[in-house]
Amino acid sequence: MAEARPFEGVRILDFTQVLAGPFASYQLGILGADVVKVERREGEDARRNPLSREWAARGMAPSWQAVNNGKRSLTLDLQKPEAVEIVKRLAAEADVVMENFRPGVMDRLGIGYAALSAINPRLIYASVSGFGHTGPDRNEAGYDGRIQAMSGIMAMTGHPGSDPLRAGFAICDILSGMTAAYGVASALFQRTHTGRGQKVDVSMLDSTLAFLGGQVADWTVGGHQQRQFGNQAVSRRATANLFKAGEGHLLLAVNNDRQYEALVTTLGIKAELEADPRFADWFLRLENTEALREVLERALAADSAENWEERLNQAGAPCARIYRVDEVIEHRQVKARGKLQEVETAWGRLRFATNGFILAHGDARIDRPAPALGAHTDEVLAQAGFGAAEIAALRANNVI
Repeated sequence: MAEARPFEGVRILDFTQVLAGPFASYQLGILGADVVKVERREGEDARRNPLSREWAARGMAPSWQAVNNGKRSLTLDLQKPEAVEIVKRLAAEADVVMENFRPGVMDRLGIGYAALSAINPRLIYASVSGFGHTGPDRNEAGYDGRIQAMSGIMAMTGHPGSDPLRAGFAICDILSGMTAAYGVASALFQRTHTGRGQKVDVSMLDSTLAFLGGQVADWTVGGHQQRQFGNQAVSRRATANLFKAGEGHLLLAVNNDRQYEALVTTLGIKAELEADPRFADWFLRLENTEALREVLERALAADSAENWEERLNQAGAPCARIYRVDEVIEHRQVKARGKLQEVETAWGRLRFATNGFILAHGDARIDRPAPALGAHTDEVLAQAGFGAAEIAALRANNVI
């Protein structure tokens, strides 16, 4: 029998949609929480993301499944008073409510923090929004791209002189989702001491700045303005960058003297570089970055990026060739860690990422596939004490 996970027995009423909020509740769900996903009767738009017409037609877009596995689906028309009463009834027995609407939307529906905490003082109510529930911009819409642009990420991403560049995935959504999961976990732990619930107000902009703490301090403390530096590491070492190798590319992460020694020895250019005063120390190497690049890439051209990756890492010079997603998920290390899980679905066994850590006992797992729209409506309502006739009436009146 599987051991209990950290959030076993925790009930989450999840109104979140798209990515940041669903990622947060997914992280808690695979660690044991019972997550009931509340959707409008036609389902959220993210079910039909347009990358795959086939999966969108099923209302089961792969990216949607990735953050909704393990949840139960309840459909409600929140514009109807009967639906609001259902939410209140469920919230009375819930531990957590999560939502990512603009501030004020849940209040106008009658299911905001004040209304639900009055029913259940132990309730933890997590709200994820672009700018939080305070401040002059609290009612502004928050999207990943907007937060990437505002946070400074795009100003420092890309090559010098190029246009600003956003990250290759919705990084601010994911950072905000992880922050929300951390906030809920913190509130749940605090409740064990105080017995009281509370509101967890998550701002996407705040979350992103928290993860950019080093870059913020570079400015606030040192007066250094971050600028675009391409693929160079934040260490600003000339050998921590992207280089051509064979027919591909190699990202070197050579950041100290020991690693530098391993690099130049394995490449067979140690004597050449030692004889050149331009490369005598890290400051000179940085001043003569392009000249050093020329020497390194000439040596790297002698073999493939894949072979150099193996040879240099074994020698103690950290590096990696450029992997696509389909390659990295088959990597020996990824397989050994077991953090991708296969799930049995109506369309066969599908594979999904879980989380980034292993617990010695009660580790994360996906208990069920992402739910079809409304698949658990009757089940959830019956558990809340609704009879079969009541459920039938709610369905006849288009409440569920």
